[in-house]
Amino acid sequence: MFQGARILVAPLDWGLGHSTRCIPIIRRLLDHGAMPIIGADAGPLALLQKEFPDLEHVRIPGVNVRYSRGKSQLWSMARQFPEMVRIVRSERAAFDRIRVERQLDAVISDQRFGLRSPDLPSVLITHQVFPFTPIAQGALRRVNLHHMARFDRCWIMDEPEAPGLAGELSHGRNVPSNARYIGTISRMTPGSGSSTPQRYRIVAVISGPEPQRSMLDAALTEQLQCIPGHHLLVRGLPKESTTQRYGRLTCIPHTNSEELSSFLYNAEMVVSRSGYTTLMDLAALGKGALVIPTPGQAEQEYLGRLHARTGRFLVQSQDHLDVATALAAIGNCSVPAPAAGHPHLERALKDLAAMLR
Repeated sequence: MFQGARILVAPLDWGLGHSTRCIPIIRRLLDHGAMPIIGADAGPLALLQKEFPDLEHVRIPGVNVRYSRGKSQLWSMARQFPEMVRIVRSERAAFDRIRVERQLDAVISDQRFGLRSPDLPSVLITHQVFPFTPIAQGALRRVNLHHMARFDRCWIMDEPEAPGLAGELSHGRNVPSNARYIGTISRMTPGSGSSTPQRYRIVAVISGPEPQRSMLDAALTEQLQCIPGHHLLVRGLPKESTTQRYGRLTCIPHTNSEELSSFLYNAEMVVSRSGYTTLMDLAALGKGALVIPTPGQAEQEYLGRLHARTGRFLVQSQDHLDVATALAAIGNCSVPAPAAGHPHLERALKDLAAMLR
């Protein structure tokens, strides 16, 4: 389909979710004869290099976002906003150089607005068509739609039919004309991994900006040691390599997609943030879970409220975390059967290939 086309795939570096949801897209590009080039920084770059050690990569600096320790992230984000604007501008300058040096034929940018060019097909991946913010939400949505419309295509990671998995984040009036719904995309496959996998009763997976990542890490480490059975905590630290054990709890910094898929699929209960990529992974595996929104992160809090209503996941706040209580109730989750294949993504890839001809 792509006949060796050199396509930059560049995820945002806020946590690991944007990079992990690019994994199945990179795989499909490879399957269809493209030559993906990974563009990322820090943890996302380390993660994708481990997944695809033979692929060409280029470092594209991002924003080192930090959350506050409190429940509101408003002032923390406001302080960092000038740096975010500066990074978007520097992305544009870096991309002008990279597309020439790497002889790019197209770019697929996951939520990085600076990575586009009028001179080659440019795709934006998002599920945040109508983002939630504590203030100036209407103004932000108008700016967001303006930037989305500047790309040749906008691939929305959700089902075309509302509410999908993202609810009001991805469905509403005034969806840009360049938008294409590509379905929920996940690197996870039910039953993948070892034929005799290590089984854990509870598997907890965390990532995201500091210090909230470390705060949840500490709370889970304490509680999981008190629950009967053997448990696993995946800390979301792909640049580290040390495994730690606390009695019946094993803590690993990171693992590859196939192994993680096996751990999650075979667990009695999964514990995670309510980040959208994580929810897509759980949906692909047909797993209910205890999800814990990052305090003050408007999107995760909205997704928590949405799926508490749908009954798809159990939802607890970080301040009132009680893993043992959730374990007793996990069977009450109402989880639809996983969908087979990615037909919407395949149509979007064919559309991109046609743009390259």
